[in-house]
Amino acid sequence: MIIGSMAASGLVAVLALVDMIIGMPFRGSTVMDIMFLISAGLVLFLCWDAWKDLR
Repeated sequence: MIIGSMAASGLVAVLALVDMIIGMPFRGSTVMDIMFLISAGLVLFLCWDAWKDLR
């Protein structure tokens, strides 16, 4: 579940960066892209922290 969450948030981060650079696939506002990046970063951090605790 942790790995799946990391993969999903990584995909969201990559798509938000691509949207900021070339305007595809979402054609959304830059504010939403920044919010997506922040939330993906938070999820990645929480997954990394949980992964550390399991080791």
